[in-house]
Amino acid sequence: MANSDSTEPLMPFLTDGRQSDTALKVQRGVMRFLREVHDMACFAEVPLANGRRADILALAPKGEIWIVEIKSSVTDYRVDAKWPQYKDFCDRFYFCKPPELDADIFPADEGLMVADGHGAEILRPSAIDMLAASRRKAMLLKLARLGADRVHWLMDPARTSLAGWPR
Repeated sequence: MANSDSTEPLMPFLTDGRQSDTALKVQRGVMRFLREVHDMACFAEVPLANGRRADILALAPKGEIWIVEIKSSVTDYRVDAKWPQYKDFCDRFYFCKPPELDADIFPADEGLMVADGHGAEILRPSAIDMLAASRRKAMLLKLARLGADRVHWLMDPARTSLAGWPR
């Protein structure tokens, strides 16, 4: 049983240890931008039903869902062939890059953002491909449960079970 005075990190669900410092700065900047400019609620590291995990999933006030895939280097982009699988879980898909990474490596028909640790901007808008109603409902339920689980994780550092984690 965990000690109620646990000093473990408060947000283990926001990174999995694989993110570079650059990727973490891009994550912070794009999430800040989406919240401040687009009034979106953002989730980091969201597990999807296909076994993939979205870097950022953002929910707009009217229920539109965006997924943002962070690419911090040319190598990071080139070794990743799974990104098309995220598009089945969002209305808009974006890549996001740090300022020093060349934008020309990204597909011209995909949305593109640039971000640093302080903010972001959209360089190229994403096409809209609206989710089916059943998929949207499943995603909204998943996000509601994920948000509640993450708040519970913070509120109960002495939890004794990780049953169902992550969802």
